[in-house]
Amino acid sequence: MSAEPKSAAALAQTAAPSEASRADDPEAPVRRALFQLLGVDGVYARSALYQDVLHRLDELLTRECDPRAEVLRFPPVMSRAQLERSGYLKSFPNLLGCVCALHGSEAQIRAAADAHESGGDWTGSLAASDLVLSPAACYPLYPLAAARGPLPEDGWIFDVAADCFRHEPSRSLDRLQSFRMREFVRIGSPEAIQTFRDQWMARARALAQELGLPCQIDVASDPFFGRVGQVMAVSQRQQSLKFELLVPYRGGATPTACMSFNYHRDHFGLAWDLRDTRGEAAHTGCVAFGMDRIVVALFCIHGLDPLRWPTSTKLALGL
Repeated sequence: MSAEPKSAAALAQTAAPSEASRADDPEAPVRRALFQLLGVDGVYARSALYQDVLHRLDELLTRECDPRAEVLRFPPVMSRAQLERSGYLKSFPNLLGCVCALHGSEAQIRAAADAHESGGDWTGSLAASDLVLSPAACYPLYPLAAARGPLPEDGWIFDVAADCFRHEPSRSLDRLQSFRMREFVRIGSPEAIQTFRDQWMARARALAQELGLPCQIDVASDPFFGRVGQVMAVSQRQQSLKFELLVPYRGGATPTACMSFNYHRDHFGLAWDLRDTRGEAAHTGCVAFGMDRIVVALFCIHGLDPLRWPTSTKLALGL
């Protein structure tokens, strides 16, 4: 590895005292060393050092993945109609980003663009396109799988990833708006999903230990929207459908969910008419890795010079 880690550490040390040592912003040194602001909270340019560790983490997960898994990499956008059919608007409408564009004749589009030049608001002329920003890596998968017909007897396993978006602006590095997500997805019987999830919960704990990340696994719920969402969250917890691997970025900090272990039951099977060989709705589950959250955790906990990280961490990442 090059001397780049040292330059990043030096960059953090030369940060203005008002930024690097602010008691209310303990993430400032990491933010300054690894990211560059792009004018919107939660959206950053990443440094070469950061990207190198992210790439190494990606390779580590590839080695951990079931060799039977089919690999798919999705773009950051997906079909609006497909996401609507998956039920996302019912559960998380506040997080969704829709791709909008100027429509109409050349004159209409030019008039909207010229409005900006004269100090007006051109965004009033925007209209929704047939695309949305993907909120999770697995959403484009289920219609693809359903189009193949009935599941084979032992179901399917997929390895998917995408750059995702959720509209929740924040200065905190554990809650980016634009982030990288990788998921291992299991489609099959309820028993197959439960076994898949249980095995990965055990493996994830060991993986975190190899990376030198203090962690705990706890039952969790998704951030469902509104009053009805609160009821859905309680039900999800009561049925133990979601667990999270939680990592504190620093002593005394609220732990951040860096991995999640999800059992969707037959939600996507019914939404997409995804059936097994007996004609019953297939069950689905996934293990999701918040790639950016894990990488930020590594730098926050181990420091800005990867060459000084714990031996087990360096071995796991090939440093």
